[in-house]
Amino acid sequence: MKKVLITGATGGLAQSLVENLTKNNWQLVLVSRSSKKLQEIYGDKHTQIIADCSTSQGAKLIFDEIAARNITLDSLAHCVGNIRLGSLHRTSEVDFLDCISTNLFSAFFTLSGFVEHLKKSSTHGSAVFVSSAAASIGIPNHEVISAAKGGLEALVRSSAATYAASNIRINAVSPGILDTPASASLLTSDLMREIAAKQYPIKGIGSAEEVADLMVWLMSENAQRVTGQVWSIDAGFSSIRPLVK
Repeated sequence: MKKVLITGATGGLAQSLVENLTKNNWQLVLVSRSSKKLQEIYGDKHTQIIADCSTSQGAKLIFDEIAARNITLDSLAHCVGNIRLGSLHRTSEVDFLDCISTNLFSAFFTLSGFVEHLKKSSTHGSAVFVSSAAASIGIPNHEVISAAKGGLEALVRSSAATYAASNIRINAVSPGILDTPASASLLTSDLMREIAAKQYPIKGIGSAEEVADLMVWLMSENAQRVTGQVWSIDAGFSSIRPLVK
């Protein structure tokens, strides 16, 4: 039975991932800062750990708890993240540091703990992270999230190179806007949804389920030759321009 650590487990994407993996009989370890939200969403299902992985101490707590429960992981799905929009000169230091900490520091500390866990157990494994189309193409008022996710993508590539010889695969998915609670403030009306959908070469708003499907594949044995990759799932937004009609 494959065993996966899912961080940011109360978010919309993570919930779709949990549903997918549960159907396929994976053993899940769920991490969130909120015990209340974990209980509301999952009840007493799955192993649940309360921690903030945006700090080294929080990440250490996660893997100490996993070791105490004699769980040997082979997969990591890092779903922690937030969105901070606004022009550079209007972004406060607090918002900047929060966005970098949540999106980049959390990935660094969690991946470090995961690699150490695999090496201690002499196990190979796979990790998948969540980036953003904003890391690949300039989008107005996305400076902070672009910097955070750009750093995440660099982390994925470099760490994949470091640990390839240990058969530890590290990849990321890079979606556009998704129909999840995290994007609710951007999709507040039918008009806003229509505007958002029109910006993509393939019109529409992405679903958490389709991104979760890709993440599951990247963690599976079917992707055993895939590492150091950032998989765009943004309807062509970051790479192509459609014909103007």
